Amino acid sequence: MLTVHHLETSRSQRILWLLEELGVPYKLKMYRRDKSTRLAPPELKKVHPLGKSPVITDDGEVFAESGAIIEYLVEKYGSSGKGELAQLQPPPGTPEARQCRFWMHYAEGSLMNWLVMKLVFVTLPTQPMPFFVRPVVKVLCSKVQQQLIDPNLETAAAFIEEHLGRHRWFLGDELSMADFQMSFPVEALLSRSADAADYPHLAAYRDQMRARPAYQRAEKKGGPVLMAS
Repeated sequence: MLTVHHLETSRSQRILWLLEELGVPYKLKMYRRDKSTRLAPPELKKVHPLGKSPVITDDGEVFAESGAIIEYLVEKYGSSGKGELAQLQPPPGTPEARQCRFWMHYAEGSLMNWLVMKLVFVTLPTQPMPFFVRPVVKVLCSKVQQQLIDPNLETAAAFIEEHLGRHRWFLGDELSMADFQMSFPVEALLSRSADAADYPHLAAYRDQMRARPAYQRAEKKGGPVLMAS
């Protein structure tokens, strides 16, 4: 049976959502983060050398990286999708396929880099350190956020907001692989943006995603998508 090695509050939540939408049977193996470092436990390295999540095992093979896993699952099980799930992978050579490829790469290649940096520079000043160093770290982290991270996140949010103002899902009226790949970045972007209220289409997209029964089942099984702030 297909097994999902799921790290709590991680990108692997979108793999659970996809499997729940497709109705594919799977075994869920949960991994907890280290309480002090919030890092993945070493047990994950027994599954894949990188020790990251998501990771799945299926038919004796091990697959890592969200995009690669989503593509594999859609190629193998996507034919079971009906209705709005019938076009998870657009026909090759079409504008929709090219748009899907863009969002599949953009999610991790561009957007998540800035979101991870935001999380790091927000939490760094709260970490244990000599008292005389903390003021310097606070100032440095604040400047990096103001001058580098936040402007890039604002550009990303405005770009996605405009796109979702013209599309119900990332490719139009039906779900695609792009929606599963972009689901975690959308949640994180709205969570870490000081101006989330300025992006009603992003918020509406997140809300319709959360309202789906399959999404709710995935969250019930895998836990919250994001760490509590």
